[in-house]
Amino acid sequence: MTLSSRALAPEHSLPPMIRLLGKLVGGTTRTQIRRASQAYLFLLPWLIGLLFFWVGPIIASFYFSFSEYDVLSSPRWVGLQNYQKAFAGDQLFWPSLWRTFQYSFAVVPIGLAGSLCLAILLNRGLPGTNLFRTMFFVPHLVPAVATAMVWKWLLNPSLGPINLGLETIGLEGPGWLTRKEWALPSIIMMNLWGSFGGNQMLIFLAALQGVPQSLTEAAEIDGAGIWARFRHITMPMISPTILFNLILGVIGALKVFTSAHAATQGGPQYATWFIALHIYRHAFMYFQMGYGSALAWVFAVILLILTWVQMTWSNRWVYYAGE
Repeated sequence: MTLSSRALAPEHSLPPMIRLLGKLVGGTTRTQIRRASQAYLFLLPWLIGLLFFWVGPIIASFYFSFSEYDVLSSPRWVGLQNYQKAFAGDQLFWPSLWRTFQYSFAVVPIGLAGSLCLAILLNRGLPGTNLFRTMFFVPHLVPAVATAMVWKWLLNPSLGPINLGLETIGLEGPGWLTRKEWALPSIIMMNLWGSFGGNQMLIFLAALQGVPQSLTEAAEIDGAGIWARFRHITMPMISPTILFNLILGVIGALKVFTSAHAATQGGPQYATWFIALHIYRHAFMYFQMGYGSALAWVFAVILLILTWVQMTWSNRWVYYAGE
C-alpha cells in the first residue's frame, strides 16, 4: 500500500489503537491523526502550565479549605470547621465583605460611566484624538503599587500637594488616608484615576466605532436629538459591551487588594480592610492556609453568583443584533 493510499485509508482498515487515537484527537486517517497530534504537541506546554499552575492549585485549595494547614506541617482534616469559623466566628469576615461591596458600589458605576464618556469623546474624531488616547491610557499602565505610593504622597495630610493646595485657598485638607471616614473614599478616588482611561475605555471605543453610521444619520434626519440618538440607537447597539465591561468591572472591584495593601495596610481602624486583604493576611501572613482557602472559596462562590445574576438580568436590556 502506498503512502497516499495509507493516508486515505478508511477507518476500519486502521489498527484498533490507531482508530482509538484518531477518535481522541478528532481524526480517522493517519494524516489527520498526525496533524492533530502535532497540534496537541504544540499545546502541551500550555496544558502543563494549566494543570500545574491553575487546576492543581484549585483542587489543592479546595482540599485545604476542609483542613487545618499551616504549610509547615501536614494538613489535618477538620471538615466544615473553617467555613463555620468564617460565617460565625470571624469578626472581620462580614465587615470586610460589606466594605468590599461598598467600594464596588461606588467604583463600578462611576468607572463604567467615566470610561464610556471618555470613549464617546475620543470617538468624535476631534483634533489631537491620538494624543488624548495616549494621555488617558497612560495611567492604566502605571503599576498598581507605584500608583498607590504616588497617591499616598499626594494625599499626605501635612506635606501632600493636595492639602497644600487647599490651604492656599483657605481650606483645611482632611487626613485622607489617616482618618477612618476618609480612607475608603481616598482608595476609591485613587483607583478611579487609573481605571477611567484603561481597558474599559478602549473596549467602549471599539464598540462605538462598530455602531452603523447609517442608523444615526437616519435618526438625525428624522429629527432625533443627541440624547435620543444615544438612548435609542447607540446604547442598544453597545449593550453587549456594557454587559461585558460590567461583569469584568464587578469582578475587578471585588478583588481590590493592591491599593489598600500598599497605601493603608487595611487601616486606619480597618477602614480599608477588604475581603481580598483578609484572605491574604490569613493565608500568607498568619499561615492559616486552610482557613484562607475556605475564605477564598466563599469569595469565589460569591463571584459566581453575582456573575450569574448579571447574565440572567441581561436578558431584559441587552440587545444582540444576530437574534
